Amino acid sequence: MDYKNSKAPISTITYDKKAIEAPVGNLYEAISIIAKRSEQISGDVKKELIDKLEEFATFNDSLEEVFENKEQIEVSKFYEKLPKATAIAIQEWFDNKIYYRKQEEQSK
Repeated sequence: MDYKNSKAPISTITYDKKAIEAPVGNLYEAISIIAKRSEQISGDVKKELIDKLEEFATFNDSLEEVFENKEQIEVSKFYEKLPKATAIAIQEWFDNKIYYRKQEEQSK
């Protein structure tokens, strides 16, 4: 998934609770689904960030030498400017991009 081109807001906004609960009919169930998706997004972004930072890593055995790598700083700044994982998950929820199923239906 391409989180860099997400239409999710970068700043905090207020959502209508009825719009959030509409697909499942229960606000707490909707929030639970969104939270699980948010954790997935957060893990994906963290893994991607670590992989990119490792490309520019310099390994030294000396504790005295600490280098500031400009490429690592730029990559970190880019990822800091992305929308938060919860904002992306909520946007996906409103766009009907989150697949979910109820446990009771699966066991029948």
